[in-house]
Amino acid sequence: MSSPRVDFSRFLDWFQIMRGILVLAMAPSTTSDSTSLRQGEPSFPDPGGQLRDVGLRATRPRIAVLRWLWDNPHSTAEAVAGAVRDELGSVSTQAIYDVLHACTAAGLLRRIEPAGHPARFETRIDDNHHHLVCRACGRAEDVDCVHGTAPCLAPSSTAGYVVDEAEVVFWGLCPDCRSAHTQDRSHHHEEGRS
Repeated sequence: MSSPRVDFSRFLDWFQIMRGILVLAMAPSTTSDSTSLRQGEPSFPDPGGQLRDVGLRATRPRIAVLRWLWDNPHSTAEAVAGAVRDELGSVSTQAIYDVLHACTAAGLLRRIEPAGHPARFETRIDDNHHHLVCRACGRAEDVDCVHGTAPCLAPSSTAGYVVDEAEVVFWGLCPDCRSAHTQDRSHHHEEGRS
């Protein structure tokens, strides 16, 4: 009677795969405790890990969108699409909208919609900050919440609502548009003298 033959090479392959999985599981996380992408961090958190943490596949377009918005907050879908196409080549506009929608729904992006301007997207989602928006060009800037906690403003009456966020938009002219506006007014004033 012969003893059964054991294929140690297959066992060794299986063992190495299991060891790799265990090493990855035990490694310290490279992402933050929350699933947010935070502005002000010294380095970009792993976008693939962020996507997987919220149950999304880490596709090249999703990773490219998150990277672009990390460095270019308050970008429109059109600006994001152009940047992603520059990086990846052919990507449809619909694919970019799908990525923005999926990442916003998953809590990786925040969508802001200043009246009269296209929607803008940002990765700063873990606080209740506000925005400055230029009436002329639509440029947006972050403004930290006065009190630092959500909500930082309380309505005089809640009408039975449970308020969890206050969205404040400050409107005005950005420095570039203000300068152009001043120059334009100066030019018209000089024409009136002649």
